[in-house]
Parts: sequence; structure tokens; C-alpha cells
Amino acid sequence: MSDRFPMPMPFGWFCIGYSDELAVGEVQNLHYFDRDMVMFRTESGKVGLTDPVCPHLGAHLGHGGTVQGESIRCPFHHWHYDREGVITEIPYAQRIPPKWEGKPCLKTYPVCEKNEVIWAWYHPEDAAPDHAVIALDEIDDPAWKERQRFEWTFNSCPQEIAENGVDVAHFNSVHRMDAVPEGETTYEKHVRQSKVSGMRTVTDESGNEVQVESTIEVVQNGAGQKWVRFSGFMEYLLQVLVTPVNDSTVNLRFIYIHQPYAEGSFEHQGIQAAIESTNGQRGVEGDIPIWHNKFHLRNPVLCDGDGPIMRFRKYFSQFYVGGPYPGEGSVPANLEAVSR
Repeated sequence: MSDRFPMPMPFGWFCIGYSDELAVGEVQNLHYFDRDMVMFRTESGKVGLTDPVCPHLGAHLGHGGTVQGESIRCPFHHWHYDREGVITEIPYAQRIPPKWEGKPCLKTYPVCEKNEVIWAWYHPEDAAPDHAVIALDEIDDPAWKERQRFEWTFNSCPQEIAENGVDVAHFNSVHRMDAVPEGETTYEKHVRQSKVSGMRTVTDESGNEVQVESTIEVVQNGAGQKWVRFSGFMEYLLQVLVTPVNDSTVNLRFIYIHQPYAEGSFEHQGIQAAIESTNGQRGVEGDIPIWHNKFHLRNPVLCDGDGPIMRFRKYFSQFYVGGPYPGEGSVPANLEAVSR
């Protein structure tokens, strides 16, 4: 925990990379969750994620370690470990030490690949995953083949980024735009869904102003998976991936997915304008300076125009072991009375 953020790191599935950026046989060093880790892809294409320290004599698996079949090989004495951390080979030994035969001695992390993303499960007490990453239909749809990726790293925490969407008052003060109403919102265990529909005035290809029904759907699945679907004048999907680097730094990735449009066409210009707006001062780059310097207040002074901030905090509190504020129970006292 930091002075600015009294919450520990939340647990959940978090993006640690893109599937197409880890080749078969490749080994990468990563640092997330305030931990050094080593990621590799086996010859069959499966991803492994381990602690960096070989439990034999302490060599770093990410500096000189290599993939051998379905295992990673230590650069020091060439011990082999599979994706579960079990010793699979010691080239100069008669047998694997009986205490560790068939048992993991190298710490590993649950990983999965969905939506073209490599996900790691983080839990401070190493509890097993209690929910799954949700697959998105657009990923495998051949009509939705365009991808645009963006990335930022700054001082903040996952809850601050997620909470931004229900802080309706800041849309005008920070982004100079009308607030997006909460719409129809449901909370079901680890999933929050919100849908807003309405008529919007846009300029068509002929320069005429027309009314178009637009819809924005937002889904938060646990602490680390979020996406937004936009439909109406333009249709596109935005994956919002926030991963804690440590207790006061996050990595934020945006992945835009949409259908292909001819370079310079009206539709292409519209998609690019939407992305530039979402990324720029009217979007995330207007928020980052605030997030980078702000403090999380346990008991903020709120007014009736602030939006359902405390309701969202109650939802997000389930992703902290012992609650967001240690010593105050799983649901903090200042959230107990929240019903909306």
C-alpha cells in the first residue's frame, strides 16, 4: 500500500502481454504485481509463467533460460521445469529428488489466452481463480479484423481507472463534454454491466446533420477485464486492460477492434476521429494527469451530481482480500449503507 492509495493490489485476471508478441520457444522477463516473473511459450504453443529464481541454486531463469519441449531449462545446471513448476529433467542426476518428484518446487501462476491477450491470475494469498476471463465474439469474427493498440504507464491503481466511468461530473470539467449517464446498470457478483442508448446528432457523408440511435455498453469482469462496445454511427469494440505494476503504478492498454474501411473513406475518418477523441484530451490523456497525482479518499465529500461512486466502490471492494481498507472488514463501514 502507498500513501496515496490505502488499498492493496486487487486480485483477478490481468493482461501481461499480447499473444502475438510471445513466439514459440521465446522467454520474456516481466514485472507486474510488484514481482519479477518469467514468461515462456512451449513448443506446443502453451504459455508458462513462473518465478524467476531456479529453486536448485538460484539462477535467474529469464537470463539465459531456454524452452526445451514443454519445459523451461535453467541456464546454470540445465534443470528442466514444466508449466506447473515440476522438475521434468536433471541431465546429470540418476533421479529427481524424491521429495519433489511429481510435485511443483518452482512457483508458477495461472495463465490463459483469450481475446488475443495473455492473462495472468494474481492473488496475494495464491488462491485459485474464482472466475474466468470472458471471450469476446468480435475477436473470431473475420469481419472485425482491424486492431489498433495503445499503451500508457503512470502512477495510479486499478480501482481509480475503473471508477472513472461512474464519475459523471468530471466529463464536463476534464473532457469538456456532456456526461454519459449511467443508463441501465446491473451488478452480478464479479460482473458489472451498463448500457446507455439514445439519439445522437451526427454529420453524415454529405455534410448533413442526422439523428442516429447510439448505444454504449460497458462490462467490467473482475478487477482486470473491461470492454466497451460502441454502436450507431460507428461500430467498434474497445478492450480496456489495466494491470498493476506495483501498489502505485499501473500499465494501461487500449485495444480498438473494428471492421476494415478503405484508407481515407468517410468511415475510416470516422473511426480514426473516435479513437483520437477517446485517447486524447477528451478521453484518457485528459484523465492521466489527474490519476497520476490524485489521492484515494476513504470518505470523500460527495454531492448529488457525482454519480454512483460509492455503489461502484462497494462492487469493487470484493476484489481485495480483507476489503480495500485493511482493518475495516470485507465491506468497509462507509459502504455498508450503499444500496444503489
